[in-house]
Amino acid sequence: MVGLRPAWTGNLAAVRLTTFWERMNAQFGETYAQSVAQDQVLAGLGERTVNQALADGEDAKTVWRAVCEAFDVPQRLR
Repeated sequence: MVGLRPAWTGNLAAVRLTTFWERMNAQFGETYAQSVAQDQVLAGLGERTVNQALADGEDAKTVWRAVCEAFDVPQRLR
């Protein structure tokens, strides 16, 4: 069974991404969260937007940390 990945690996990424968007929506509201993700270029993401970073395969946790640094995100959402 060498070379086989555990079946949960893909689902774990999906859970993290789901959690990421739940936190984005909680912080900004659903509509504005989409605007932030599309339009705001963040230094913590190498001068990329949230959408660009996620499309490039950046981990959702890393992207969320960059959002927290760039915006005044309450501790309860961190």
